Amino acid sequence: MSRIIFDIETIGVDFDSLDPSTQEYLLKYAETDEDEIKVRESLSFYPLTGEVAAIGMLNPDSNKGAVFFQTPGDLLLPFEEDGVRFECGTEKEILEKFWNTIKTYDSFITFNGRGFDCPFLMIRSAVNNVKPTRDLMPNRYNGAHIDLLDQLTFYGAAKRRFSLDMWCKTFNIKSPKAEGITGYEVAALFKAKRYVDIARYCAGDIRATKELFLVWESRIKFSP
Repeated sequence: MSRIIFDIETIGVDFDSLDPSTQEYLLKYAETDEDEIKVRESLSFYPLTGEVAAIGMLNPDSNKGAVFFQTPGDLLLPFEEDGVRFECGTEKEILEKFWNTIKTYDSFITFNGRGFDCPFLMIRSAVNNVKPTRDLMPNRYNGAHIDLLDQLTFYGAAKRRFSLDMWCKTFNIKSPKAEGITGYEVAALFKAKRYVDIARYCAGDIRATKELFLVWESRIKFSP
C-alpha cells in the first residue's frame, strides 16, 4: 500500500484589508484589546480568513518528498535538499500540484490533519476553483487516513491533546521548533518574504511527523 505524509503552513489575511462588516463580525466577542489582538493573530487558522502558504509531502517508505510554497511576486527555480524537492507557485498552483501528487496514494498520514489540514485544503481548493482528486476525510476508523493525533489520544480517550513538538520531545525526535521557528511566526516570515524559510520549516514538520509515525507504527499500533 502506497502512503504519504502531508502538512500545511498557513497565513492570515491583513485584518485591516477586510470590509467593515467582516471586521465587526470577527470582533463580535472581543471585549478587550487583548481579545482583539488574539482575533487578528488567529486569522491564519481558518480557510475563510487565511491561505495556504506551503504544503509538504513525504513518502515514509522512500523518504522522498516535495514542498510546494507561495512566493508572491518572486519566481524561484526548483531545488532539492535531502530528498525533498522545493517548488514555488501561487496558492492555486501549489494546491493543483498537491492534488496531482496525492491522487496516486492509497493512505494518508497527518498530525491533526482531520482537525485542521484537510478541511483547510478542501475549502481553499474550492475558493481557488481547484477540484480535489481524493477524499481526505474518509471514515476515521478504516485506516485510509492515519491522523496521529487521533491515534496517540486513542480517538479522544486521552483527553489532553499535546502538540507535535511535545510528542517529538517525548520520543527524542528532532522537532522543527528546534530551529527557532514555530507556526505562529509563519505570517511574519511571509511578510518579510522569507518564503524558503517557511518551506524548510514545513519540510521539518513532515520529517518529524514521519519519525513519530514510525514510533506509533512499531511501538503503539496494535495489530490483532
